[in-house]
Amino acid sequence: MTLGPSASRFDRPAASSRRPLRVGVQLPEVEREVRWPELRDMARRAEDIGLDALWLGEHLLYRFADGSTRGPWEAWTSLAALGAVTSRVAIGPLVACTAFHNPAVLAKQADALDEITGGRFILGLGAGWNQTEFRAFGIPFDHRISRFEEAFSIIRGLLRDGAVDVEGRFYSARDCELVPRGPTPGGPPVLVGSSGERMLAITAPHIDAWNAWYADTGNSPRGVALLRERVDAAARAAGRDPGDVSRTVAVLVRFPGGTGREMGDTSERMAVPPLEGSAENVADGLRAYAAAGISEVQLVLDPITSASIAQLEPILQLLDA
Repeated sequence: MTLGPSASRFDRPAASSRRPLRVGVQLPEVEREVRWPELRDMARRAEDIGLDALWLGEHLLYRFADGSTRGPWEAWTSLAALGAVTSRVAIGPLVACTAFHNPAVLAKQADALDEITGGRFILGLGAGWNQTEFRAFGIPFDHRISRFEEAFSIIRGLLRDGAVDVEGRFYSARDCELVPRGPTPGGPPVLVGSSGERMLAITAPHIDAWNAWYADTGNSPRGVALLRERVDAAARAAGRDPGDVSRTVAVLVRFPGGTGREMGDTSERMAVPPLEGSAENVADGLRAYAAAGISEVQLVLDPITSASIAQLEPILQLLDA
């Protein structure tokens, strides 16, 4: 039986029944070189203070204007390790680039993560954007959205139905089956990280959740409405109730000592004011996202350290009160 998408597959209860929205954190990428023991400690601290989710970007390599290069650890290996050292938080890529993988193998990886996490895995998907890493690792950059569309069809078909038989322009999966299956019926929930009209048209009939980066909203709840309307229109065009697609956004939060989180994207659009100030001010800012219809925020902390994650605890207590 094919399971249709449902918001209930993504909207897991927050750590507190009084929390107005789920709160996750994005772990480091290329801000500095972070070794596994520190990543593990961040994950455990996040779980201890009551965060709802851990997210990890999937990139391979960045080259900057000054000639320097940086790269993160491979995301799927890291996600499996994070799943094994935690027991409650949801875990997922924000977002996985379908072009980096054979799509049938990616579905197999997602099912394995669903098993390792005991059903806590969320599959975030996107088409990628950083041409540098595509070229460096020998991955085609042409027809990115068309390639994504074909890969997305194979991935969701395997995860929801357990089998596909596809011979496409870019990918094939002939008489392919997922055996064994993870614990989530119909596969883990699927989130798409894009606000583009074509990407929404491709994914809106099937996804459980949508995500926007903080630059897309101006890092403000006021920037949510236009994007939310775009997602609503795509859902309606697909014959779905817009309420069936959960809304999530990344939020840049700066604590004392933050000097600007170095990201792979150095374009001017990233220059947005952070949410900062007292615990009360940050909590009020997050409540405003809930009022704008957002069900989960992924906090991009500046600086991103275990100590910064610990500073979220009083903010979570205010939200839970």
